[in-house]
Amino acid sequence: MYELFKNLGAWLVSGEQWTGSDGIGHRLVEHLQYSLLATLIAAAIALPIGLLIGHTGRGAFVAINLSSFGRALPTVGLVVLVFLASGLSMWPIYIALVALAVPSIVTNTYAGMTAVDPEVRDAARGQGMRWHQVLFQVELPLALPLIMTGLRLALIQVVATATIAAYVSFGGLGRYVFDGLAQRDLVQVLGGAVLVAVVAVVLDLALSGLQRALFRHRPAKSA
Repeated sequence: MYELFKNLGAWLVSGEQWTGSDGIGHRLVEHLQYSLLATLIAAAIALPIGLLIGHTGRGAFVAINLSSFGRALPTVGLVVLVFLASGLSMWPIYIALVALAVPSIVTNTYAGMTAVDPEVRDAARGQGMRWHQVLFQVELPLALPLIMTGLRLALIQVVATATIAAYVSFGGLGRYVFDGLAQRDLVQVLGGAVLVAVVAVVLDLALSGLQRALFRHRPAKSA
């Protein structure tokens, strides 16, 4: 075990391992690219849905059931299914990652909207504000802490799952995991897993710190 961790440390700090198209730096950029793009697409889809459900109070079952759907989603199975339908491309990866991220964003956006005090809504309407003014000037600012929590959770889930890009011969940090398994190189497999975990933890700490700084007077809770 000591020898394994010693070899892992040597693998992680090796200068050769950080350079070139197969280096950690390049794979890290690929991994972040997949993760950030998928999360942005998911946010563009999920935020309007969550805001609409929370504002109108209609379709709440969608938000509730989406949470369970996201936990039960067979990500690799979805990748294989889309891969068989569309061929060799990044579409299967992005579809799977977006499908994974949407439930967290929808449920937390819905929770944030429903947490707004009804009396605040009534007061805004009593002042003559239209529905879109109530939504964007009253409800949305108050719901932002929980919405940001949903975005943070979605991004961390996507970062941890983006290793599947290597499953269909693309890049990212998952390349080390799948190549290591194929080569029976345990050090490379552990190295890829450690890198993914470190990236996820660093992003989580950075985003949670930003969230606390922005909303230090309004603690956010996940749905």
